[in-house]
Amino acid sequence: MAAYRCFLRAHARVTRCLEGELLSEQHLSLAAYEVLEALERAPRRRLRMTELADAVLLSRSGVTRLVDRLQRLGLVRRSRVSSDGRGVLAVITGRGRSRLETASVSYLDGVARYFVSVAGDDLEALARTCERLAAGGVPAPPSSGVQA
Repeated sequence: MAAYRCFLRAHARVTRCLEGELLSEQHLSLAAYEVLEALERAPRRRLRMTELADAVLLSRSGVTRLVDRLQRLGLVRRSRVSSDGRGVLAVITGRGRSRLETASVSYLDGVARYFVSVAGDDLEALARTCERLAAGGVPAPPSSGVQA
């Protein structure tokens, strides 16, 4: 339990630091950065909203609200899936790509400072452990619909 709690605290601390820097330097939340980055890496720079939610670890409603805000800023746009009239894609715009490129400087500097430099020689072992966890070492949670 001690290792697990340390893992949670470390994640919270690093993400808070990254969020703070992105907000103060770029006026962009960490979640918004992650959405833009996921869209930039996606084939044809677009993802279905459900795929985007999974990629950035947000709920479907959370990603919908975030994409609404990013769309108002002109950083993403929505598009219908041509083969499925109900499907909606989020697509990064040219303005979104420029904003991501600018924000990436702060983000990557923060990752290097708060994560890579601290992990040091343990980085490879940590990466292997996290890869195992992310690749299915942890089963998907049951969807009971019950909330505390």
